[in-house]
Amino acid sequence: MQKEVIIIGAGGHAKVIAEIILKSGDKVVGFLDDNLELQNKNIYLDKKVIGTTSDIEKFKKNYFIIGIGNNAIRRKINENNKLKLYTAIHPSAIIASDVKISEGTVIMPGVVINPGTKIGANCIINTSSSLDHDNVIEDYVHISPGAHLAGTVTVKENTWLCTGVIVKNNIIIEKNNIIGAGSVVIKDILETNNTYVGVPAKVLKKSR
Repeated sequence: MQKEVIIIGAGGHAKVIAEIILKSGDKVVGFLDDNLELQNKNIYLDKKVIGTTSDIEKFKKNYFIIGIGNNAIRRKINENNKLKLYTAIHPSAIIASDVKISEGTVIMPGVVINPGTKIGANCIINTSSSLDHDNVIEDYVHISPGAHLAGTVTVKENTWLCTGVIVKNNIIIEKNNIIGAGSVVIKDILETNNTYVGVPAKVLKKSR
């Protein structure tokens, strides 16, 4: 049965999610965004902003997906509202049969996810990224476009792997970290709340 979905957020990321929903045969009801200048404006095709996050209660019969790239904001919205979450998986994604994907997560076009991998809730696995076998991706993680994780990698909650990051096999990346664009992770990252950049990745900024 066709699902009717409200997208929270109305930026570029939300537009990509709208396309995934439509490609999956489901319906985009509209967008919710707190920018008052966007109200009633078309965001993607004929789909408009139909309210703000204060209107969530009006649409509780619908499914929701949070179309915002910032991990902390996705977490706040989800934890402050009892949402019936939609999981968006683009038809072009290649996903092994035993992969577990929790609700509210977005799997973008061109993604490859290999056997044994588990992905938490409200994650973003972005365009043309790949997760090899037995990865564990915890809640509210963002794997950006073109990032590639080898086998048996664990990425803990709220962490952001930016565009083009490469992670070697058997690595743990602790929670609340940012791994900068193009960085290569070859050792465990066991501290939290830091930014890492470079080849190999080294700490740039502590305690964000």
